[in-house]
Amino acid sequence: MRKRALTGLSSSRWAGAITRTSEDAWQLAARNLAAERGTLKARVRKIEARITVPAGKKAGRVSGYATPAERHAKTLRLKALKGRLARVERQLADGAVSVTRGGRRLMRARLNLEDAGLTEAGWRERWDAGRLFLTADGEKDKPWGNETLRWNPDEGWFEVRLPAPLAHLANRPHGRYRLSCGVAFAYRGDEVAAQAATGAVRYDISYDPVKDRWHLDASWKVSARPVPPLGELRSSPVVAVDVNYGHLAVAVLAPDGNVTGVPSTVPLELAGLPVTARDGRVRAAVSALIATAREHGARAVVIEDLDFAEARCEGREKTGNRPSRGRRGRGFRRLLAGIPTGRFRDRLVQMTANAGLSVVVVDPAYTSRWAAEHWLAPLREHHPGLTGHHAAALVVGRRGQGHRARVRANGNRAVPEDAARPAPARTRKPPQALAAPREPAAPRGTPAATAR
Repeated sequence: MRKRALTGLSSSRWAGAITRTSEDAWQLAARNLAAERGTLKARVRKIEARITVPAGKKAGRVSGYATPAERHAKTLRLKALKGRLARVERQLADGAVSVTRGGRRLMRARLNLEDAGLTEAGWRERWDAGRLFLTADGEKDKPWGNETLRWNPDEGWFEVRLPAPLAHLANRPHGRYRLSCGVAFAYRGDEVAAQAATGAVRYDISYDPVKDRWHLDASWKVSARPVPPLGELRSSPVVAVDVNYGHLAVAVLAPDGNVTGVPSTVPLELAGLPVTARDGRVRAAVSALIATAREHGARAVVIEDLDFAEARCEGREKTGNRPSRGRRGRGFRRLLAGIPTGRFRDRLVQMTANAGLSVVVVDPAYTSRWAAEHWLAPLREHHPGLTGHHAAALVVGRRGQGHRARVRANGNRAVPEDAARPAPARTRKPPQALAAPREPAAPRGTPAATAR
């Protein structure tokens, strides 16, 4: 219905782009609201389970709170969580989600322009640029893969199909407006040109008011590729990655399960950065992994299947071996929030697929424990500066290759030229003569034999 209403004011293609973008934003907000409902329910269940047990007592595997004061504080928190859950349920039932065009952070900066270092005019310019979007999905059967936004890679021009109310501004036939400046893709332009000549291409136009520069992004859907067998990937070296807060521990493993070269560390500082900066640093870290794989001839990247869903869902109500309260609890939750498990996994799959590499995901159970027990000391014999994270990456890689993780490291195998060299002859010692068997001792209480 919204598309039909907008079609009369613009065109069918522009109305489709506007409604689709609006619908995507609504769906994202609805998923976020549903995730908030899930975490509120998990926290309510955890508190209700523990609050039924007297303070300082234990009922089965459920432990009550340590003191009556803590139990009373959790009772008040339970009421607050139930109030928030009721509001979220009403929003989901009514379909009323919160969507901020331009970004919530920029919207809040309007109330504190001095702290943000902006003037009212500068803020307004950024706000208008954040709310502006020009996008059009591609069409395979149209020239250069798109009917609304069209780029010619040979001549370097870019045209926009204007809606009917703006058709009088066209400088080309059929209601088109061609930009007076040339347009070129500085990164992967040859791939964009090849896709525009053979298939559909989506274009997104955005404006950066800080740099006073317009940007054109091209994207398209790649065809599905056959997944190579796991045994084929294991016949080549692999790049094992242990994802941590602030960095990635990387180790390259030979097919026999031993380390090749020196394990390295890839920085991944994401705390306190905006979304675009975090995404850029994740991409830079993945690019470093791809470069390492190409350098050593690896065909796969091995990572752990980490998500911390339960810990993130229950928050400080999470109990068990992990800290949940006080300074240690806050530090642990901050650490979980700083590990980009989902975003890193998505970017890794996308970028490695473009590079012709595969991703192998393994079970993360006991990787750190077995790394510290079996592999850290042997690794430090050759490289004293390595940490337990590098040993954990080694265990992750061995698990992806199908080797045992709890085998003590014996060092890398000999190089081919040393392995081909015959071993020096060793002199064999003649077997020693066996001593004569000793007569058994006489049992106690039996008189010794007398000679006759």
